[in-house]
Amino acid sequence: MEKQVGDLRADALTAIGSVGDRLSLDAVRVRFLGKSGLITVLGERMRTVAKEERPRVGKLLNDLRQAVTSALETRETGLLEEADTAAVASLDLTLPGTSPTPGTLHPLTQLLDRAVRCFRRMGFAIADGPDIETEWHCFDALNTPPDHPARNEQDTFYLPDGRLLRSHTSTVQIRVMENCPPPIRIIAPGSAYRRDEVDATHLAQFTQMEGLYVAENVNLGDLKGTLEFFFRELFGPGTDIQFRPHFFPFTEPSYEIDIRAEALGNQWMELAGCGMVDPAVFEAICERRGDRLYDPERVSGFAFGFGLDRLAMNLAKIPDIRMLVENDLRFLKQF
Repeated sequence: MEKQVGDLRADALTAIGSVGDRLSLDAVRVRFLGKSGLITVLGERMRTVAKEERPRVGKLLNDLRQAVTSALETRETGLLEEADTAAVASLDLTLPGTSPTPGTLHPLTQLLDRAVRCFRRMGFAIADGPDIETEWHCFDALNTPPDHPARNEQDTFYLPDGRLLRSHTSTVQIRVMENCPPPIRIIAPGSAYRRDEVDATHLAQFTQMEGLYVAENVNLGDLKGTLEFFFRELFGPGTDIQFRPHFFPFTEPSYEIDIRAEALGNQWMELAGCGMVDPAVFEAICERRGDRLYDPERVSGFAFGFGLDRLAMNLAKIPDIRMLVENDLRFLKQF
């Protein structure tokens, strides 16, 4: 029995040392240590060994099993190292590497950062709100009548529970007035959603920035001065700006803003809407709050809003708004 253990040890170590790949190594493992392996079969013959010889023979079998297991692990490690070495043997370490391509901010993000910096210089803070809104915040509080086209399911994304995807970020203005006393001076950049057919100038989801300033004695001159300063910072000091009378349910008087600048090819372009906050909006806020902090006899304010996507298109001469969301590197690398 002792001679058989010694011979089996020598055979196993020789077989392991001659293995050239991991598949063959697994075959050797099964041959010696498997359920029907040579070492297992030899161990089953222990019952034929004399009782007084069993401790010594059993130790020899255990030493054999440990030696074979250790040799298998060592050989497996060696085979892995050999495979790694072979994998890089053909590499020429003197060749120049591939430099990483530096990234940059999306053109829309660049414009948003510029706009935020400009309004912060004028004392505006950033406010945020949920994309999923109630009809009250999106329409009722903004003096939008039930029969207004914007409330039609053909124009707005309604959810089964009656809520909707906000069609403008004016909802943030309402939430700020609900929770904060005047004076307030905020801008609300964020996503808005409308059932527009996607084409070169329309997306179903777009980025909007709206602003609100409410305090005592806020007047139309404050509104004009704020927006003239902003657009001239954006398009250049020589930018011409005109305020064209318009109608919005939540402002009175209301205006469309047209811009003419060299960056726009010196053509008049409609870029924003604005106006003085309608007293009906303040009354809705007072009713909601249960106080008179926004009494239209005591405070006044102005609001404005514009699409950042359109501004980015005009500034960067982008012909198709869909380019802003397609993530085409040929387009994005220009910025």
